[in-house]
Amino acid sequence: MNETTVVLKDTSANPAPLGLFAFGMTTVLLNLHNAGVYDLDAMILAMGIFYGGLAQVIAGIMEARKRNTFGFTAFISYGFFWLTLVGLLVLPKLGWAAPITGKSFGCYLAMWGLFTLLLFFGTLRLNRALQWVFGTLTVLFFLLAAEKLSGVEEIGRIAGVEGIVCGLIAIYTGFANVINDTYGKQVLPLGAVPLRT
Repeated sequence: MNETTVVLKDTSANPAPLGLFAFGMTTVLLNLHNAGVYDLDAMILAMGIFYGGLAQVIAGIMEARKRNTFGFTAFISYGFFWLTLVGLLVLPKLGWAAPITGKSFGCYLAMWGLFTLLLFFGTLRLNRALQWVFGTLTVLFFLLAAEKLSGVEEIGRIAGVEGIVCGLIAIYTGFANVINDTYGKQVLPLGAVPLRT
């Protein structure tokens, strides 16, 4: 009996740029607020639900198809971070929950900082650009947690500036992925980490 092995090639698009742009753009816009540029309004909430939230979840689902455990975990988790953040702000306004306190908000942000720190160690096998994204994001979460737990607003403004940097690095990383894929060669560097044997 002759057996034939069929290998199916995954020809779907790379979802990482979508997730990185969604994360980066939403992060920049929220942190412009944190830095004191403008008030929290519907623009930030809409970005948190639809682009930072849903678009990252979609990217994460696509990463699962590509068997990318890191991308799957990161994009879906941060997509739901944005959705829960909007929920924390909106649910009390609807009368569905008590308003969040500084202590509980600080613990929420600290837990996301710990999660991000753990994922940072995964980036050590990826590229330098992702290491910068996750490294600056870890710092951002811990700064925001420190602001909420201490009540010192100046820490939040510092976090806002640091968060803008984090978001811009994510946007660059997404853009580099798109351009490099489009041209079929490295146009913009990502700082590849050599494979270890």
